[in-house]
Amino acid sequence: MTVYSRAPLDVSHGIGCRLYATDGRSYLDCVGGIATDALGHCHPLLVTALEAQARRLWHVSNIFRIPEQEALAKRLTDATFADVAFFANSGTEAIECAIKTARRYHYVRGAPDRIDIVGFAGSFHGRTLAAVNASGNATYLEGFGPPMAGFVQCHLDDGAATMAAIAAPTTAAVIVEPVQGEGGARALDGVWLRRVRQACDAAGVLLIYDEVQSGMGRTGRLFAHQWFDDCEPDIMATAKALGGGFPVGACLATSAAAIGMTVGAHGSTFGGNPLAMAVGIAAFDAIADDATLAHAREMATRFTVGLGRLAADYPDLVVDVRGKGLLIGVKLRVNNREMMAALRERGLLVAGGGDNCIRLLPPLIITPEEVDEAVALIAVTFAAWRTRATATAAAAAVAA
Repeated sequence: MTVYSRAPLDVSHGIGCRLYATDGRSYLDCVGGIATDALGHCHPLLVTALEAQARRLWHVSNIFRIPEQEALAKRLTDATFADVAFFANSGTEAIECAIKTARRYHYVRGAPDRIDIVGFAGSFHGRTLAAVNASGNATYLEGFGPPMAGFVQCHLDDGAATMAAIAAPTTAAVIVEPVQGEGGARALDGVWLRRVRQACDAAGVLLIYDEVQSGMGRTGRLFAHQWFDDCEPDIMATAKALGGGFPVGACLATSAAAIGMTVGAHGSTFGGNPLAMAVGIAAFDAIADDATLAHAREMATRFTVGLGRLAADYPDLVVDVRGKGLLIGVKLRVNNREMMAALRERGLLVAGGGDNCIRLLPPLIITPEEVDEAVALIAVTFAAWRTRATATAAAAAVAA
């Protein structure tokens, strides 16, 4: 189906932070499979884990115990607020589980009318019907029927409306990304998150974090909300980098929040399969390592400093630099899609984003030299853009 607007790049193979096209051209990859290839392409630890598991067992379904599931679940729960985990194949499936967990929580506690999920403008939670309704993005909803009941949208800057929505008697949960990805790399702070946490507690409402993109080391902590105290969620969805590029997602929850998720309440044929779990364990151990997270923080600072200089040098092109860690957004005054194409022509791959941003989502293992290379390529592209714009303006003035 023609549902993708693909870049004119035929990918052949990748290694580390580099992608190679079939024509032999090399690109510095600051897309990373959209924040997914956290350890770069074809990391030896992940390749070894996948090959070893492929020789033992691929799939048995969840009618049997899968020891690797229990091993990865323990790693995740030991490192977070959570007590239990459900494994899926993607971020949107993890979000579906989170929504069902929240509604089921109130159902078994005798409040079946509490179904409303409060989300926020600019969010992105996936492409299933529940996920797009939680996001409320009109573009993603168009043509798929009327908005589903049970979803309420607020604005991050409208505190009064947010507090009122949380306090409503039919509200089941709030869902929010601690750092918006698709919405333009907007990072929330601890004050906002704590206020929402306290409001949820007061109203008996569950708090869901979508850390599909911001999690697994992306911000320099294992999960973005861990930068702040006293704002842990009740439920959290993660995916993308959880498998280092292999499809795997997880919905984490406290035992209290998951009280309704009993036998038969939810399930998945492929979720938590042995192949995904083997790679997930290897990816988790590498990403959760203190050295990996420290390196990610150092490279984020290097990027921020370099991009900050460019923002100061090119105020005609750049509005601001935003985000957190290695989830970086550059809001532009010029068309972001055209800038992405210009950067690609010079050998740098970046992602798009809402609010006219380009996003840099490099592997956590990116080197200082590669960070400097990326900044230099952006600088050269900006300079060429300005020169062309100046020449165009001069020609127009002459013609006038």
